[in-house]
Amino acid sequence: MTAASILSVQTGAIAPLGPDHVPSAIVKQARHGAVAVGMLGLEGDQQADLSVHGGEEKAVYGYGATHFPAWAQAFPEKAGQFVPGAMGENLTIMGLVEADICPGDIHAIGSALLQVCQPRQPCFKFALKLGEPRVVKHMVQSGQSGWYYRVLKAGALTAGDALTLADRPNPDFSFARLVEIVNFGGASPDELARMAAMDGLASQWRRKARIALQKGAG
Repeated sequence: MTAASILSVQTGAIAPLGPDHVPSAIVKQARHGAVAVGMLGLEGDQQADLSVHGGEEKAVYGYGATHFPAWAQAFPEKAGQFVPGAMGENLTIMGLVEADICPGDIHAIGSALLQVCQPRQPCFKFALKLGEPRVVKHMVQSGQSGWYYRVLKAGALTAGDALTLADRPNPDFSFARLVEIVNFGGASPDELARMAAMDGLASQWRRKARIALQKGAG
């Protein structure tokens, strides 16, 4: 894994979003200094709809800053918005994108240990935030989803911290391939078998892989 670091840290409070004032915490503000990390995420970060956001397997959202220029090129009228926090991410990360990581990777950041467990699936609030309905489809088609972490060890982190790989239990399964499977399906039986028992993968994707295997066997 290439050298990586935290460009910025963001948290958000629930507030009205868009013309219909939908409750959301996707709009994040930069945090300066150390921010505590607990099992449910960063101190001061909120989620409006806990049925699809937050929880231990969506505790912290990381996004590769390397993608921002491509987003600005795809949506030039919104180019100025593609800055840290644009995706609603908690951690804007330099030196990492989806192709550089694997499901289950454990990243040491500050005094915390975070585990990559699943990709982000964008919802309509992402479009509301940027004022552009096409961004949801673009995130899916581009595979530039970012990734959710679970917290294995609580601690604290800050902008500028190095991100180091502490463990990689699934070195032969690319996170970029997981994003493809989540977005478009098409997993082979071997891939489903791997996912069903994959160390570190979010429980919903292990469960869905087991169900798909059972259907295939039936």
